[in-house]
Amino acid sequence: MFTKKLIKTVTLATVIGTALGFTSITFAATEIKAAFNQSDKHPQYLALQDFGNKLTEQTEGRYKLAIYPNELLGDQRAALELVQSGAIQMAIVANPLVENYDKNFGVLALPYIYNGPSHQEAVFTSDLLDELFESTKRFGFEVLTAYTAGARSMYTKQAPVDNISDMKGKKVRVMQSDTMINMLSCMGGTGVPMSQGEVYSAIQQGVLDGAENNEITYADLKHYEVAPYYSTTSHVMVADLVVVSDDFMNSMSKEDRETLRTLAKGSTKTEFNIWNQRIEEAKKFAISNGATFTDVDVTPFQKSCQPLQEKLITNPQQQAMFQSIRALG
Repeated sequence: MFTKKLIKTVTLATVIGTALGFTSITFAATEIKAAFNQSDKHPQYLALQDFGNKLTEQTEGRYKLAIYPNELLGDQRAALELVQSGAIQMAIVANPLVENYDKNFGVLALPYIYNGPSHQEAVFTSDLLDELFESTKRFGFEVLTAYTAGARSMYTKQAPVDNISDMKGKKVRVMQSDTMINMLSCMGGTGVPMSQGEVYSAIQQGVLDGAENNEITYADLKHYEVAPYYSTTSHVMVADLVVVSDDFMNSMSKEDRETLRTLAKGSTKTEFNIWNQRIEEAKKFAISNGATFTDVDVTPFQKSCQPLQEKLITNPQQQAMFQSIRALG
C-alpha cells in the first residue's frame, strides 16, 4: 500500500515537474537586441522602448527588447551589418546608410522635400513607403518604420552661417552619403563623411569647421561646447530607420510578426510627439550653455539645392515617390 502511494506521489511530482519545465520553456522571453547610436534620453530611444514594452505585453512575454545606446554595439554602419548577419535583431540607422543599398531611399533625404515636421509625419505614418521598406529584404534586413531626426541645420565653430556665402570653404561633417556630400557642395561647403562619435574632437582640433544636425542631437552630444553657432538652414529632414534582421523575422510566427510590424509603425507617431516636445527644451539647454541660435532665410539655400534635387531623381519609381510625398504636403 505504501509502495503504491509512493509510486503515485513520484509519478505526480514527475508530471508536475515536467509541466513546469515545459511552461518555463514556452514562456521564456526571446531577447531582441537593438543597437542605437545616441543616449537613452533621446526621443527615438524612448519611442523604441515604448514599442518594446507593448511588444512584450501583446505577445504575452514571448519577446523582450534590450536597447544598447551610445554606440555600445558599434556605429550605425557596423550595427546595420550586425542586423544583416543576424548577430543582433534590430537597430536604428540613418536613411543614407540604407540608401547605399537601394538608391530609391535617397528620395526621402532630398533637400527641402518636406514642408515641415507635420508633412513628414503624414508621410511616415501613411502606407506610402511600405513597398520601399519591404524591398530591402533581399539585403538581409527589413525596414519596419521611419522616425524623424528633425530638421538638420548647420552649426559652426568660428561664426554663424548668416547666408549662403558664409558656407564657402567650410568643412562640415555629414553622414556617409553621396547625397549629403553633394548637398554641401551645392551650398558652397565641403561635406566630410565621419562617424558621429568622432565629430566633437574633429571640430575641437580644427579638422572640421562644423557639422550639421538637429537641435536635440546638438544638445545631447554637447557639440555647443566646440561649435556654439547654430544656424537654422533646415536644409534636410532625414529619416532614421528602424531595421530588423530578416532571419529574425522569419523565426517568428506569422501572428507575432504582424504584431511587431503594427507596433513599430505605431511607434512613429509616439516618436514624433516626443520629438516635438524636446526641440524647445534642447534649444534652451544649449543656449544656457553658451550656444547662439540664428534664424536664416532659407530661400537662397533652396534655390541652390534645386538642381541637385532634379539630378538625384533618376528613375520613374523615384519620380512617382517624390510626387506622392509632395502631394501629402
